[in-house]
Amino acid sequence: METRVAVIAVIAEDYEAAGQINAVLHEYGEYIIGRMGLPYRHKGMYIISVAIDASQDKINTLAGRIGRISGVTAKTLYSGRQ
Repeated sequence: METRVAVIAVIAEDYEAAGQINAVLHEYGEYIIGRMGLPYRHKGMYIISVAIDASQDKINTLAGRIGRISGVTAKTLYSGRQ
């Protein structure tokens, strides 16, 4: 199976969404290279970046599931190489 490297940028504007985001990320743990979360208290939001190496279908599914959580936005950036 061919995989791609991507970064999923997540902005959560609802503190309660953190548990839901973590649950989804846990399901895809075998594909995650690393992740970094930054609380931005001044604006009351959390900024999370997730580096992943998986099939494009899995990456799209993960980003879509996270993006459907209330108060959360997710966008994906793919590497140029396949």
